[in-house]
Amino acid sequence: MIDPMQQETDSPSSFVQIFTDGACKGNPGPGGWAYILRHPSSGTEKECSGGLAQTTNNQMELSAVINGLKALKSRTKVEVITDSVYVAKGSKEWLRNWKKNNWKRREGKKWKPVKNEELWREMDELLSKHDVSFTVVKGHSGHIENERCDELAVEAALKFMN
Repeated sequence: MIDPMQQETDSPSSFVQIFTDGACKGNPGPGGWAYILRHPSSGTEKECSGGLAQTTNNQMELSAVINGLKALKSRTKVEVITDSVYVAKGSKEWLRNWKKNNWKRREGKKWKPVKNEELWREMDELLSKHDVSFTVVKGHSGHIENERCDELAVEAALKFMN
C-alpha cells in the first residue's frame, strides 16, 4: 500500500530548496541567520533573516535551517543547501546517537551534554515532519544563493552592533 504522505512528497510541486547561512561578529557575539526558500516548480522564492544580540556561529547556522523548515506549511521534500558541515553532519549522522545517548556526546572518555541541545531538539522535530536531504557547499566561493544568504545574515547581525 502506498503511503499518502509519501505520494504528497513525491510530486514536483511539493519539492523545495532552502539555502541557508549564519554569521557572527565575534564568536560569541552579535549574530544573524538567513534563508532563501525556493519552490522550483512555481519559480517562487522567499528570503528571510533574523538574529540575536549574543550568540554563536553554529547557533545561527542551526537557526537558519530551523526557520526555513518552520516556514513550510505541509509535509515537503526538502533539499537544504548549506555551507555548515556541522548542521549537515549533525542532522544526518550525529543526531540519532545523541538522542539514543540521552542528548550526550562522547568527549574523550567522558560523556558531555550536546552543545546547542535546545536547537538540535527543535531541528529533530522539524526534520521528522519532512523528507530532508542536505547538500554542503563551500562558503564564500561564489555560490550565488549562499553569498546572498551570507549578505542577509551579516546585515541581520550588524543590527545588534553599536
